[in-house]
Amino acid sequence: MAKKEERICSFCGDEIKPSAVLLNGLYAEICEECIMQANRILNELKAEKTKRQRLEADNFKLEKKPKEIKTYLDQYVIGQEETKKVLSVAVYNHYKRIDYYAKKQKSDVEIDKSNIILLGETGTGKTLLASTIAKMIDVPFCIADATVFTQAGYVGEDVESILSRLLQNADYNVPKAERGIVFIDEIDKIARAVDNPSITRDVSGEGVQQALLKLLEGSIVNVPPEGGRKHPEQKFIQINTRNILFIAGGAFDGIEKKIATRLNTNIIGFKKQDMGIDKGNFLKHVAHQDLKNFGLIPEICGRFPVITHLNPLDKDDLKEILLKPKNALLKQYTKLFEMDNIKLDFDKTAVDYIANKAIELKLGARGLRSIIEHIMTDAMFELNVVGGKLTITENYAREKSLEIV
Repeated sequence: MAKKEERICSFCGDEIKPSAVLLNGLYAEICEECIMQANRILNELKAEKTKRQRLEADNFKLEKKPKEIKTYLDQYVIGQEETKKVLSVAVYNHYKRIDYYAKKQKSDVEIDKSNIILLGETGTGKTLLASTIAKMIDVPFCIADATVFTQAGYVGEDVESILSRLLQNADYNVPKAERGIVFIDEIDKIARAVDNPSITRDVSGEGVQQALLKLLEGSIVNVPPEGGRKHPEQKFIQINTRNILFIAGGAFDGIEKKIATRLNTNIIGFKKQDMGIDKGNFLKHVAHQDLKNFGLIPEICGRFPVITHLNPLDKDDLKEILLKPKNALLKQYTKLFEMDNIKLDFDKTAVDYIANKAIELKLGARGLRSIIEHIMTDAMFELNVVGGKLTITENYAREKSLEIV
C-alpha cells in the first residue's frame, strides 16, 4: 500500500495535519496558522494606516484669516462682495471649530456646525465660489445635484451617494473626507409644491429633504464605496459628517414674490426708500421664513443657519469675468492658441458684443464660454493664420455667432 503524501505549508514549511483548515491554491497550500498570522498583520497595517491618516487630518489647520480668504476669492470671482465676505467668515469659523475639537479642548460651550445656503440666478458664481474656496483650503470637494436623489427605496440615488463622491475625491482617505466640503446644487428643486405637508409620498421633494437631515446635522453614515443604491450584502464605509461643511445653492426662481409678500411692499403711508427695500433685488432681503414658504421644510432651514445671495451680473461684471480673473476665459483661449504659436487678441468691441450676447441669452457667466466656443470653432479648426496672429473683432464675432438663438 502506497504511503499517503505529506502536505507541506508553502509559507512556513510545516506539515499540514489532515484535520487542519488550509487555503488550497493552484501552486500553494497555506496552513491555518499562517492564514491567521497574515490576517493579524493586515489588521495591524490597516489600523496603523488609519491612525496615520487620522493624525494627518487632526494636524490640518486653516492658516488664512477671513480677509485673506476673501482676497484669494477676489482673484477668481468677480463681484459678489457681500457673499464672499459671508462665505469667508463661515468657512473660517467652521475649520476653526474643527481645530478646536481636534486639540480635545474642554469647554462647557458646544460649538455647532454652520452650513451655508447660496441663492442666486444661474451663472452668477455659486459653484465657482464653493470650488474655489475648497481649492484654496486644499480639502476634498464634490458637487452633487439634488434633483437626482429620491427617498430610500425608490428609483434614483440615495442621498448617501453624495458622500461616496466625496470619499472617491479623497482617495478613500476617510479622515480626510470627513473634513471636506460638499456643494449641493439645485436644492430649490427638491422643495415641496405647497407649504402644507402632503398626505401622499413626495419621494423626490420632501422625502429627499428628510433624508438629508442626518447628513447635514452630523451623524455616522454607512456609505457605499462605489456609490449607487445600497443593498444589504454590500460592504459599507462609515463616515462621520460632523465636520463636513455643506454648501447648498439654488436659483429659487419665484422666491422674490415670497419676499415681497413678507415685506409688504405695497404698504400705504410709507416711502419705499424709508423702508430700505431694494425693489430691484429682493434677494438682498431673503430670510429663512422665505425659504420655508418656498417649500423647504423647517428642519432643513434650521440646518443652514448661514444664508446669503448672489447679485445678477451686469455687462461690466461679464466683461471683467472675460478679462480679469486668473483663469479668465479669454486668457484660456489665448493660451490654447499660444500652444500652436498663434497670438490671439480680442478687440474691445468684441468683448462688449460677447457680454451683451450673454445678457441677451440670460445665461450669466456660464453662457460666456458657449458664445466664445461658437465664435472660435472655425479658427480653432483651421489653425491657419497669416503672420501667426488672429484678432477677433465685433464683426467677426457677430458673424460667427449668428446661429446662437
